[in-house]
Amino acid sequence: MFANDNSLPRWCLGLVLAIGLTGCGERGAESAAKKSAGLEDGRYAMQGQIVDVNTARGTLLVDHEEIPGFMPAMVMEFAVTPGDLANAKAGQRLRGEIYQDAEGTFHLEKIWPLDAVAEAKVTAATAALREDTSIRGRGAYREIGENLPDFALYDQDGEVVSGARFRGKKVLLNFIYTRCPIATMCPAAVANMMAVQRQAAEAGVTDFELVSISFDPEFDTPGVLREYADARGIDTGNYSFLTGPESAIRDLLKQLGVIAEVQGPLIQHSLATLLIDERGRIIDRADGSQWKPEKFLARIAPRQS
Repeated sequence: MFANDNSLPRWCLGLVLAIGLTGCGERGAESAAKKSAGLEDGRYAMQGQIVDVNTARGTLLVDHEEIPGFMPAMVMEFAVTPGDLANAKAGQRLRGEIYQDAEGTFHLEKIWPLDAVAEAKVTAATAALREDTSIRGRGAYREIGENLPDFALYDQDGEVVSGARFRGKKVLLNFIYTRCPIATMCPAAVANMMAVQRQAAEAGVTDFELVSISFDPEFDTPGVLREYADARGIDTGNYSFLTGPESAIRDLLKQLGVIAEVQGPLIQHSLATLLIDERGRIIDRADGSQWKPEKFLARIAPRQS
């Protein structure tokens, strides 16, 4: 009925239909269609374009494509996390997952930018990294003195970052995941990185970057990483949190000698922090999280240490 009513603006149609969907029961063929189109736990994949960002309400108004068997194409409002809200821009295309809570509010989570140029760059870099890992075979692990492998991932702002961006600067790099519950693991690793960042700034170092790559790209989307950094007051001016295709993460872990295995909601993993020089070579390494900031500061700012 609403699809043919031109008297209502399209965003209004979305809200009307959303209200109608809230009150509908799942019966017969409709229920089967929703199940076949959906993901786990009543979640559905969605892609579309942001129409408006409402910071006061913490919502995005999205013109989304049809969700087969569940919802027609329409413009409707979704509640989002603070990190996703901070990254959002009107006109931006995105993909994510929607679900409806017990109060009837629709939420949009696991948001990724949907940009053909950016996706092509990440896809090409991921394929090249996969080929490089395969060619290296048992010798995939990169020793000190070898170059950091090339990659292209998304940062906490949803922008594509390649390894080449860091040429000309020293880089301190490690792997973490935001849900890590063990204080002596990822939280300690991030605290060490923050200490190095602070002390390097106090020493007047300007040609220096820090990078933390997520073990958990399924959960750690750009918005999640941004919220993680913001909650800890991290200056992301020279500290990037990266995520991207699982294949790229696996190959980086293999080439940099880090172990990570998913076990239910947790990831059992080792820790390693690598120092990369201005030419992209691995020049130092610390395994575990018990290293002291002075270990790397001595090589980052040798005259000030």
